[in-house]
Amino acid sequence: MRLDQRGDSAHSIAMTGQDHDFSHLDRVGRATASVSRNPRLTVNIVLGAGVLLAWLLLGAMAIRGAESRVPGIDAPGDTMLRYLPELPLPDFLERFFTLCLAPAPLDGGVGAQAGAFIVMWFLMAIATMLPSAAPMIRTYCEIADTARIKGEPVVHPLVLVAGYLSVWLAASVVFAALTLAVHTFASSVQMLDPVVGATGAAALLVAGLYQFSGLKEACLTKCKNPFSILFSNWSARPGRIFRLGMEQGVWCLGCCWALMLVMFAVGVMNVFWMALIGLFTLIEKQTAGRLPTRVAGAILLVWATALLVVSA
Repeated sequence: MRLDQRGDSAHSIAMTGQDHDFSHLDRVGRATASVSRNPRLTVNIVLGAGVLLAWLLLGAMAIRGAESRVPGIDAPGDTMLRYLPELPLPDFLERFFTLCLAPAPLDGGVGAQAGAFIVMWFLMAIATMLPSAAPMIRTYCEIADTARIKGEPVVHPLVLVAGYLSVWLAASVVFAALTLAVHTFASSVQMLDPVVGATGAAALLVAGLYQFSGLKEACLTKCKNPFSILFSNWSARPGRIFRLGMEQGVWCLGCCWALMLVMFAVGVMNVFWMALIGLFTLIEKQTAGRLPTRVAGAILLVWATALLVVSA
């Protein structure tokens, strides 16, 4: 598709490169106006704030979980978390944490607890997966800058991000249901405790085997090379860009869903493993070849085997 196709400007979020005079505004007004007319700066601020907020909420929840865990069955990192200060939180966050950290599925509030789990998994996706989407978002911004210089209408990058995150929101529904289902059969004491025995080994086995699959390789290839997809599907319509973001989200989900299963084996609210998975995902998408993927797969398979042997 040619980049100079304008599409229907009535359905576009146009961003122009014209200079404007903001001298009549105060300092805050000038700063706000400058940000609003710079899409790349806007998306960086919004995404950075979103990722930071997600990590802060997950960290606060992890501290609550470490303090409430039954003595003698600490999850990895609990000792360190207990030394961190417990910050006062609004009532709605306390309620949210209580629903997520309940020791068992709540008989009278399964719906509310499932909703809390969906939000929790979505926060995890924002914290761990959104940073690895930065190259894709940056590529879109670069193409958009070229179009804007030519005077073409351009859809704001946040529309692309919204489409991407909508896929992870849908995936969060599945992971939330899986969380409730797993603990129906698992032997862990609390809902978010590490799943041991055959169930935990199965999660690691699936995650390990998937790293060697052709589907993983195909999805990873798409994630590593977003330019051709973004350029060939370029549009000035927000709906199309939203769907393009969804497409990128599907490729990312296909690449990383199995790694999220590892969280069941180490404890869903283990922020240290969250950070490790997020870092690995970022490295994996930036590294040529499949060495990191295959090494991770081999480690997971050995881990699954060891867990089966120990629990036998």
